[in-house]
Amino acid sequence: MYDFDKITERRGVGSLKWDVPERELPMWVADMDFETAPEVTEALKARAAHAIFGYSVITEDWYDAYIRWWKRRHNLVMEKEWLIFCTGVVPAISSAVRKLTTVGENVLVQTPVYNIFFNSIRNNGRNILESPLVYDGRQYSINFADLEDKLSDPQTTLMLLCNPHNPVGKIWDKETLARIGELCAKHHVLVLSDEIHCDLTDPGYEYVPFASVSEVCRSNSITCMAPTKAFNLAGLQTAAVMVPDPVIRHKLNRGLNTDEVAEPNAFAVGAAVAAFEKGESWLEELRKYLYENKRSVRKFMEDQLPVIKVVPSDATYLLWLDCSQVTDDAGALCSFIRQDSGLYLTEGVEYGSCGRQFVRMNTACPRERLMDGLTRLKKSVEAYGA
Repeated sequence: MYDFDKITERRGVGSLKWDVPERELPMWVADMDFETAPEVTEALKARAAHAIFGYSVITEDWYDAYIRWWKRRHNLVMEKEWLIFCTGVVPAISSAVRKLTTVGENVLVQTPVYNIFFNSIRNNGRNILESPLVYDGRQYSINFADLEDKLSDPQTTLMLLCNPHNPVGKIWDKETLARIGELCAKHHVLVLSDEIHCDLTDPGYEYVPFASVSEVCRSNSITCMAPTKAFNLAGLQTAAVMVPDPVIRHKLNRGLNTDEVAEPNAFAVGAAVAAFEKGESWLEELRKYLYENKRSVRKFMEDQLPVIKVVPSDATYLLWLDCSQVTDDAGALCSFIRQDSGLYLTEGVEYGSCGRQFVRMNTACPRERLMDGLTRLKKSVEAYGA
């Protein structure tokens, strides 16, 4: 029904991802090379046709869309009062860091993790405290002894949780999330759960909202959510934070307003409503397509480039590639690949020092483009080792 094989030219439209030389193929930053759901496009066209773009408010259907979507798809019951509009997940995280911690305190992250977490912490004068995930040569898990040791530091006041986890594609199960929640409550550490990738699980897999696990998790958490990753709408600057606890919610609300990131542009509300209310069939087709893309990458590596291992992933369209059999410096490898074949990937060290031997690949593109990227990767890796 939807054509995800369609090649859409993205150069010349001010795209961050595609602002690269003509010979290069960007498979780095996390946005997709697919046009959004037609239903979203129609809603945006209708709004543009009105031709008056004054100040906008948050309408009732915005709250309803979030509440219905999370209840229907993720078994999370929300109340309207818990939701606050925000222009993006990253602005929300930065506001939370500024409002809910003080300069010099520790903000804990589980590395390798979304690199912009580091910016939100460091740029605001807080300390990055890493609790590295454990990699057994195949997949990742949490070192709970290390996690509790670092949460118990009185200087640690906030934990940034990535759920599902970017870049490793891990879906945290209910028991794991419950244990995190109990430890954070025990040591008086607030949890901010970034759940922006939650709708991009593989077919047959479901993520668990942190706030749905227990009363402990719900009352000691902020959840960041948005349609932007799933529906490729990042440039429209539309997101939400869900904060069940009224005291935490009041503080964060003041922070978001102080930072002037709590007001929508003319398209932000309508796009989110259209995505959640009308885009479900498109999303289901997208998830299948992304799953097949990831499967194609795994098969290609097994058959043609076995020196690179694909870390198992049940969520997101990002793949975490173990390059340890090729090099102990994936940054140098990435630079060589980009110069040699024009393939633009992200070096793993950006996600923490434990990512030094890894590369992140964005597979959200038409299959023809994906295979082009894999062909380039093979050529360059073979040349690198020559």
